[in-house]
Amino acid sequence: MPKYPFEASVEEIFQNTDSYVDAVFSCLESEFLIMPKGAGFVEYPVFEQGYEALKGATENFTQFKTARLFSLAVAEPIVIVVLRAMLGFTPPEWAYVATQKTDVAVTQGFVRSLDRKVRMAPQVALKATGVTKERLEALLQTAGRLLSKSVPRVGEEQLHRLDKADTRQGINSLQRMANMGAPYAMLLYERFLGRPFAGHRDSVSDLIGDSLESAIEDVLTKAGISFRKTKRAERIEGFDQTPDFIVPSEFNPQIIIEAKITEDDGTARDKVTRIQHLGELSLAGRTLNNPKYEVIACIGGRGFGVRREDMKKMILATRGKVFTAKTLDRLVDSTRLKTFQTRKG
Repeated sequence: MPKYPFEASVEEIFQNTDSYVDAVFSCLESEFLIMPKGAGFVEYPVFEQGYEALKGATENFTQFKTARLFSLAVAEPIVIVVLRAMLGFTPPEWAYVATQKTDVAVTQGFVRSLDRKVRMAPQVALKATGVTKERLEALLQTAGRLLSKSVPRVGEEQLHRLDKADTRQGINSLQRMANMGAPYAMLLYERFLGRPFAGHRDSVSDLIGDSLESAIEDVLTKAGISFRKTKRAERIEGFDQTPDFIVPSEFNPQIIIEAKITEDDGTARDKVTRIQHLGELSLAGRTLNNPKYEVIACIGGRGFGVRREDMKKMILATRGKVFTAKTLDRLVDSTRLKTFQTRKG
């Protein structure tokens, strides 16, 4: 069993950092194959129901009349999600194009709110009057126009966003795909261009990170340790970058904990830099053995297992206080947290 860096002295860590990098790497876990569904996940039968409703209302994708689309979208809101999938746009992109092609200002805030509302209740009729009606009509009108026309020519070094198997030739492409289906090679190619579940993974990224933070909260709570969990983008006096947890409080920070799960090595590097900065702040005007507060890193995901030099920096910045999901049960006993513990077990 490897000797973890949180079990070693500062001197041992500086003398043999590489062995502690190996120890942390050995217990890093990645759960990128499994994602939470989260609120607003649309199940396939619901999506297919919207698809079939849209197919019928447009006479097999030959007539994209705004008034008819509006009536359908209000009665069966999931149709809005299906249309956006056909376009291949994000909600803000759809809003931008609609604003450009109509005289209606469709804000990103409006379209994001609409998209979430539909995903949360895809089969509940919408109430669309006034400016909401005007903006929804602009979105639907824009979608109808774009889906009905062939993709304009662009330079050889460029690629149009609608140059897809189902929209390349407008209505002809839509009908062909709807009638005969998509060749598997084309499906794989478009999946290659935009990885499967990309939109959903982006939408639940906070939930993935929250799983580690929730585990840390459980450890601290069971030990009876007073702590302050900060909110996203919150400002805390004395910190130019707000840590995830402060023990016992922001008024007397003695221990700070940074938590991060990432499958991307670039994001991992950013987190390492952040932890290094916190380590430097802890030593401002202090000696190496007398920091203002202890810095602890709790990490997960394969992103942290890519760059050895980054892991070295993290181990040195935290003086070995690096934990993963596998070693989280050692969090209290192996750090200054034990001095704030009021409950055992």
